[in-house]
Amino acid sequence: MDPVEMFERAAGVAGGRARAVSSEQMALATPCSEWDVAALLEHMAGGPNYLLGALGAEPLGGLSWPDPAVVDACVSLLREPGALERRCMSPAGFEWSVGEAAAGTAMDQLVHTWDLAVAVGDDRSLDPAVTAAVVEMFLPDMPEVGRRAGFVGPAVVVGEGASAQDVLLGAMGRDPGR
Repeated sequence: MDPVEMFERAAGVAGGRARAVSSEQMALATPCSEWDVAALLEHMAGGPNYLLGALGAEPLGGLSWPDPAVVDACVSLLREPGALERRCMSPAGFEWSVGEAAAGTAMDQLVHTWDLAVAVGDDRSLDPAVTAAVVEMFLPDMPEVGRRAGFVGPAVVVGEGASAQDVLLGAMGRDPGR
């Protein structure tokens, strides 16, 4: 799957779920032990902002994620000729292409969409096509990079024949049966 489509689909769903969060839910605990819902949403807003920065774009005057215009702006910039081949630094401190950054941001949005769903009692289902693409592109290596950088917890073993969603969540330190 195209990394721009991965990002657009994952961030679009994440933004929709974020816009549905009520003020009463902001203090709820999430599977990320150090973050409540408010802190999780703040982190999730960083994904599109990271991509805008990687693309050399200025902040979008007054707009911020989860406004769909922020995802649309990222997608528009990502679709410009040569954008995906540009180089940027990953959050883990290594250089990668903007295309890889878009796919990595999709992975982050996917996993944290599940975290948000667990916290607020929402549907935990993730986009199966985006999830499969993320698993194919990033597992098993990327979660280990995240563990070494200190922002991915220990892997959770999932059973043989587990869904791509459960495999991804387990690799990223989440218990899919939670």
